[in-house]
Amino acid sequence: MSGAAPVRPGGPARVDPSGAAEQTVATTAAVDLGERLTAAWGSWGPTMTRNARRVAFVSDRHRTPEVFVQDVVVDGPLPEPVRISLSDDPVIRVTWSSDGEWLAVAIATDGGVKQQVWVVRPDGTDAAQIAGSRYQHAELGPWSRSGHRVVITLPSTEADQPARSYLVDPVSGDRDDLAVGELIHILDLSVEERLVVLRDGQRGHEFVVVVDRLTDESHPLLTDPQSGSAEIAFLRPSPASETSPLVAYVATEAGAPRRQLIAQPVGPHGWRGEPRLIMGRADAELEFLDADDAGRTLLLGWNVDGRSELDLINTHSASRTPVPGLPGYVVTDPVLSRDGRSVILTVEGPTRPRELWRLDTNELTWSRVTDVPALPSVALVEPTLERFAARDGLELTGWLYRASEPGAAMIHLHGGPESQERPTFSPQHQALAAAGVTVFAPNIRGSSGYGTEFVHADDLGLRWNALADVVDCARWLVANGYADRERVAVEGRSYGGYATLASLAFTPDVFAAGVAVCGMSDFATFYRDTEPWIASAAATKYGHPVDDADLLASLSPMRAVDDVTAPLLVVHGELDTNVPIGEAHQVVAALRERSHDVAYLELEGEGHEYRRASSRALLVREMVAFLAARLG
Repeated sequence: MSGAAPVRPGGPARVDPSGAAEQTVATTAAVDLGERLTAAWGSWGPTMTRNARRVAFVSDRHRTPEVFVQDVVVDGPLPEPVRISLSDDPVIRVTWSSDGEWLAVAIATDGGVKQQVWVVRPDGTDAAQIAGSRYQHAELGPWSRSGHRVVITLPSTEADQPARSYLVDPVSGDRDDLAVGELIHILDLSVEERLVVLRDGQRGHEFVVVVDRLTDESHPLLTDPQSGSAEIAFLRPSPASETSPLVAYVATEAGAPRRQLIAQPVGPHGWRGEPRLIMGRADAELEFLDADDAGRTLLLGWNVDGRSELDLINTHSASRTPVPGLPGYVVTDPVLSRDGRSVILTVEGPTRPRELWRLDTNELTWSRVTDVPALPSVALVEPTLERFAARDGLELTGWLYRASEPGAAMIHLHGGPESQERPTFSPQHQALAAAGVTVFAPNIRGSSGYGTEFVHADDLGLRWNALADVVDCARWLVANGYADRERVAVEGRSYGGYATLASLAFTPDVFAAGVAVCGMSDFATFYRDTEPWIASAAATKYGHPVDDADLLASLSPMRAVDDVTAPLLVVHGELDTNVPIGEAHQVVAALRERSHDVAYLELEGEGHEYRRASSRALLVREMVAFLAARLG
């Protein structure tokens, strides 16, 4: 590690982002707005009982994500949710067992990247940690479709070791072996637990197989799994028209420009028929799917330029019903009840944090499940979706949060890069717009949601084209009058943090300031220090640390750190082992040795994701003050 001194929340040392004793009135008001919006808690990640009368979910209404349980009320006042306390560490996910007797909870160990899995009764009793620690990451998989056994996957801790998946009984603690593989994730089990559906493969090249536990045979769920990745799959009873007892429904881009729904008949001894297309769209990408126990009703979620749309499919009649009146721009975590009569999902938009809603699938009516806090009485910005051509003619899109006056602007780069910028609730974007900084959040090449070719358009050496997109975004802002040429900043987190550092190092004349949040500064040290399973999965996207060493060296911002001229704020989580904290320390130390204008904020008790409201509020406060001062 370098000698860069961290700045910790509440510690004696603090960032002085403005370099001045006082902030402007507008900046102070914007910082206050950002903190108040960050404190606006949300609810997400629902899971239902078998009869769909109770729901468990994650909420940060007490500043840190925790588990809550409540009844589902269609008519009448919303009930008060009951908190299930397990640990001081943030909760990531909760799922309900098939028999309703247990909850399984994924928790971020110490707030970092590694996860623990706990089980607990729905009334909060009999809590026990069954997997994971500070030294071993554990992934929570699905419950068995009857009873109460839950899947746990332990990724490799060494480069040459495989991951292992188990079926765990929370009462006895017994573990049954399920599967072994390099990067496996268990997606589903057949009812009798003979067949296991799992995903394997590196980033952008995932494939799905069905493993027969009785015969120890595996069967790919596509005729040509190398023609495109497959990410979601599950088994259900076949429609009446099928001769096979089971059908695997697979969300895949194999053989198609965008992810679509394929049905593959299967049986206990392998193939029973050829895969067939259930539904695909030229204007949208299939983002999620679920099904009732009978396999009669399918729920499909589509990503249309970042907004969500829903369809219900009746597999017996082969009919499709679009769902009207979605109560938010973006849907996540949809759960279809086991009888197919209702859906509970998370929705959000630019002006409302995440909340849970219920859909009656027969009446196609909506009812609220959870409430949201009162927001500040300030008009928040509704972003607009903008389209323009990159220098090579490829169409790019982005969400524009316009400040009241043009002049200063910031380009926000999402992570991944296979993630996507969407119209979600962002206290950061709203606070910057209030401070007079227009925010443009693009989907440069490599982003998801726009098809197979687009998401692979930055692989390996094509990454230079993605970095050129960032410059083209700056030029677009200036050409359209949203920003002055000398007042454009760039900011991003994770891969977006890398792209920020790369943009400042490789095109230093373009940007007036930068904010790099948990970004990679050197690919060699990233591969050396990150978690083994993260390094293994990343090679197809970034490049192999040995075979592509020269390419990775040329793409690393540290090689051109002497060329950085713009003021820079670097932010990193203390416990980040995804992008290890040394990536921040080394770039900050190098710039300080050159007496560069660089500030550093280290978030105590946080990993790669900043789950505590206090940490997110501190980040927004420092970012707004830093950019307001540097952009003028």
